[in-house]
Amino acid sequence: MTSSPHQSLGSTTRELSSIYDLAMLDLDGVVYLGPDVIAGASEALAAARGVGIRLAYITNNASKPAIEVADKLRAMQMPDLDDADVVTSAQAVAHLMADALPSGSPVLLVGGEGLRVPLEDRGLRCVSALADGPVAVVQGFHPDIGWHQLSEASYAIQAGLPWYVSNTDMTVPTPRGIAPGNGSLVQAVRNATGAEPIVAGKPERALFDETIARVGGDHPLMVGDRLDTDIDGAINAGIDSLAVLTGVSTLATIVAAPVGHRPTYVAADLHGLGDVHREVVVDGQQARCGDAEAICEEGVVRVVSGQVGATDTLRAVVELAWQISDRSDTLVVLDGTLDA
Repeated sequence: MTSSPHQSLGSTTRELSSIYDLAMLDLDGVVYLGPDVIAGASEALAAARGVGIRLAYITNNASKPAIEVADKLRAMQMPDLDDADVVTSAQAVAHLMADALPSGSPVLLVGGEGLRVPLEDRGLRCVSALADGPVAVVQGFHPDIGWHQLSEASYAIQAGLPWYVSNTDMTVPTPRGIAPGNGSLVQAVRNATGAEPIVAGKPERALFDETIARVGGDHPLMVGDRLDTDIDGAINAGIDSLAVLTGVSTLATIVAAPVGHRPTYVAADLHGLGDVHREVVVDGQQARCGDAEAICEEGVVRVVSGQVGATDTLRAVVELAWQISDRSDTLVVLDGTLDA
């Protein structure tokens, strides 16, 4: 059987926060879950900031203005936080639209204040009905969006108006579980119109460009919990990425990721910014990273030594699974203690 191309994890001899000059931090599933901070996030980011890396908090969620998000993060004790350190997909889509439309243009808003504020900051005027004469449609997540707003957007798009959306995340993590995201609402409009939107948020690169423009950074690292937005977005933007396991994507998801959709690094949570990501040595059905060791028997990967959840252990598991899958075109699975 012909083997597939292979893509390995990146490795370092120093902690990540000393190698990159900017960490682009996704929010939902990385820094917090809904109203609750993820345990240890503030301490991990304070330690990374102490090494010198800058922190940008970027989110595809367009439901709240950036200043409200910044206030929430300050209440969660995030270190050295300025309002400008928060960048949303609403800001990115507003920038795209302001570049394409004359100043003062009316736009049909399907969303909340998180989308309205950056649009108005860019000189655009928000309206709520096709009868108001909009020249474009813009859609972003808000929990109060209902049938009437989605229908109005559909009528406007069918009338020929260009359609911009903040992001297309199909789901969003909440303390109660996984809920429908903006992408699910976008799909409803897509179903009605057959149109395809212009997307600003991850995995498109507009949000990454907006972040660099606002915060700076020559050698950024994307930190996210979703392969389909955070990691694919980093790949599209040509930057390295760290996948953490505190949100949507699980270890099994990362193990199953095909070449071209894999993170550069993996860690249990934001403490991975302070870890050395040691090289993984794979020998047949066995892999070692530091003191951690994983083996694959009958297509099942399990840990022989090392603490489950430690960065070395995760790296041994992921690299072993990727190498076996790539050379045999067979997807391996994880032992039950890893796939919990």
